[in-house]
Formats: sequence, structure tokens, C-alpha cells
Amino acid sequence: MIRVLLADDQPLIRSGFRALLDIEDDIEVVAEAADGGEAVALAGQHLPDIALIDVQMPVVDGIEATRRIAADPVLAGVHVVILTNYGLDEYVFTALRAGAAGFLVKDIRPEDFLHAVRVAARGDALLAPSITRKLIDRYVTQPLRTGAAAGLAHLTNREREAVTLVAQGLANDQIAARMVISPLTAKTHINRAMTKLHARDRAQLVVLAYESGLVVPRTS
Repeated sequence: MIRVLLADDQPLIRSGFRALLDIEDDIEVVAEAADGGEAVALAGQHLPDIALIDVQMPVVDGIEATRRIAADPVLAGVHVVILTNYGLDEYVFTALRAGAAGFLVKDIRPEDFLHAVRVAARGDALLAPSITRKLIDRYVTQPLRTGAAAGLAHLTNREREAVTLVAQGLANDQIAARMVISPLTAKTHINRAMTKLHARDRAQLVVLAYESGLVVPRTS
């Protein structure tokens, strides 16, 4: 059962998402919050698998709520997916830096929304295609972050290869096929790389891959 926390200051939006989730046999909404501070508190009480958090809320916004959840070791198993009406790249960059596992625009189709929840629950990075394009564009134009490449020296060649494929958007099965290894071995390489690079999840692993220059975005 996938346990979900909904956080949005608009009751109608929360009701809409809850209606979609409640009809699924493998998903349970365990709590609802109207602001980021309440979302953090409820995450601590219920320990959901997924926290769907609106980016713009009163009192404490979604970015700060994400940052607080990601910084709390007790909430290490909570995967935050940021929800917004806008595909603004500054929100994407800041949300991923704060520890978000994904970023979705609210006009997503219902079937894609449900798929997104299940993908995030598996611990996979989740970005809407339109958001991914904006994120890549951001990395094309910004300089590499100083010190971002330092951790790469601790990776084995196979771990570096696995990280590169994660940053290209491949799932574990695809990575395994590309590397000619089992999916379990691929997952092991990725998990070890995350540990060595101090990445909370695959989304942050993608950020580090671009920031360090391990993966260079295509400019055309």
C-alpha cells in the first residue's frame, strides 16, 4: 500500500487529487495539509511514502517544506513530489536542490498522475517532460558548480556509467540492458553511487551528474 500525504492550500484541488487516489486499491491518502508547516508536521506523524506538496502555499511554502522533510533523518523514507500550476525552471532547480524526488504540473492527465505516484513510491526520479526540458536548458547555460565533481572520484567505473544512464532518464531495467547486467546489479550500482555522493534519491543524483559535468546536456 502506497501511503500519500496531500498538501495544497486549495481544498478543491486536494479533493480532486484525493478522489483520484482513493479509488486505487494500492494507494491510501493518510493525511491532508493546507500549508507547508502543517505538511511537515503531518509527515512526521504519519510517515507517508509520498508527500504531494503544492509549491505555493501560505505560512511555509512547498520548497521550504521539502527542505525540512529532506533534512529530517526520521523522514528519510518520504519522497516529496512538488505540484504546481506553472512549469517555472527556478522552482524546478530549487525544489530538486531542496530534496524533491519529482516535480509535476497540475494539468497532468489523471492516468499520468497515478503513474507518477507509483514511480515516486519506487524511489525513481520523476519529472514531467516539459519540466525536464526546462531543467536541461538551465544546465546548458549555467557554469558547473565548484566542488560538485569531487565525489565522482570515489565512484567505480561501473557506478559512473550507471549514474550517467540515470541522468539520461533510463529506468533500472533499461540501465541493466545497456550495461549487460541484471536489474538487481544495476540497482546496486545506483544505490552505492547515491551513498558515495550523498544523494537523497535519484532526482538529486541527476542534479549532481549535470552539475559535476559527468553528463553534458545536448545543445541541439
